[in-house]
Amino acid sequence: MATTTWFDGGAVRSVVGERARVAVRAFGHGVAMAVTSAAGPVVPLLAAVFTALAAVRLFDGGPLASFVAAPSAIVVGVSALYWFVRHGAGWTRQRVERASGEPWRVVYSTREALEQDARGFWWTGVSYHRRLEVARLVQLVQWAVRDRQVQREGLWLLVNPVAAVVLLGVPMVLVWGGLVFTATATVDSRYFFGLNSHTVGLMFSALIGAVMAAAGLLAMPWAVRTHNGLACRVLGGGPQQSRAQLTERVAHLTETRADAVDAQAAELRRIERDLHDGAQARLVAIGLTLGTIEHLMGSDQTAARELLAEARESSAKALQELRDLVRGIHPPVLAERGLPDAVRELALTAVVPTEVTVSLSGRPEASLETAVYFSVSELLANAAKHARARQVWVDVLHRAGRLRVVVTDDGHGGARMETGSGLRGIEKRLGTFDGVISLDSPVGGPTTITMELPCALSSPRISTSFAKA
Repeated sequence: MATTTWFDGGAVRSVVGERARVAVRAFGHGVAMAVTSAAGPVVPLLAAVFTALAAVRLFDGGPLASFVAAPSAIVVGVSALYWFVRHGAGWTRQRVERASGEPWRVVYSTREALEQDARGFWWTGVSYHRRLEVARLVQLVQWAVRDRQVQREGLWLLVNPVAAVVLLGVPMVLVWGGLVFTATATVDSRYFFGLNSHTVGLMFSALIGAVMAAAGLLAMPWAVRTHNGLACRVLGGGPQQSRAQLTERVAHLTETRADAVDAQAAELRRIERDLHDGAQARLVAIGLTLGTIEHLMGSDQTAARELLAEARESSAKALQELRDLVRGIHPPVLAERGLPDAVRELALTAVVPTEVTVSLSGRPEASLETAVYFSVSELLANAAKHARARQVWVDVLHRAGRLRVVVTDDGHGGARMETGSGLRGIEKRLGTFDGVISLDSPVGGPTTITMELPCALSSPRISTSFAKA
């Protein structure tokens, strides 16, 4: 039985066209990568040279020119070099992210907050400085020199041009060489296979040039992928989390779990203490009073009535203490009305006038609501007690899968994330939910504290709440 095979020309053309588009797109990326890789080491050098020439020109080559030109060239060159180290690595990561469709998470070492001593000097961890700007610059230099990720980025600035020449240079030479070989065929006398024919020379020149250009274009996607793989090795990590990043993630989860366990144990001890010293003591006293009333009912009813009134008053106080204890564990308004109304209640009872703006289309999970509620409560208390603020603003909104809470006050500022402070406690509380807290509190104010937590809302409302309190 004969079998007939049909040739699907449309499918072949589609595949060829797709590969051609991929090759042309990769070639464009390769050209951009080559330009940026060359700009990294060249531009800072040119910036330093031109700065030195400008300084010499400004002082007409006088004796002060050398004293000004050298420091100026060093400052400008180093600044430009640092800028290209950070942004060159950032451009590479963005390109790899676009190619893979996965995010590239970068981990830098943390910089501790500057500390000011009683004399007004700022401590960077190594040296003291009178001016805050100088201390920040010194701390930045120290951090850049010691940070492992910045070191990788500096290494990439040197490796990138070599990798671009080795990996991207050959395909680019083939493409440009093929085009030039074809274009110059009309002005150059070329003979192939001993045939003295201008037409034959043009045909073979065009064929050879096309083959060279096609080979370069087809090789460029492989070169770009290899270059991206090398970037992941040098810069560390990549779209998939590296072993070091996974190790750091496990360490972070271990720390936050330990903080959550410690916080839960401390909360249980507080509840036990409040029950023992408050409601439990009153209930025991009520029991003793009722026993005394039982003995006095037949002999002294007047005293029994007085003790009964005292027992009634003690029971009311015990009930109020139990309500306060429950409110400290999970406020009823938070359970019934959600985070917006709970924060508004905090604003209404706060010592400092507080304005609340809420933009939530649903409710976060209960545990996260509780953590945010008590964090806002503590920040409002700090604004009144430590910052001596006259006005506080609280903004709560949900955007792009994250709950963002911003608390701003017009106090005297100068707040710091010190070990053992309330802000560190809030940071640990939010860390249980992978949340972060940032502080901006210059001396003189204002103080802005931003809390961000990954959050999925449930029970969406009909309209978004933008109410103020």
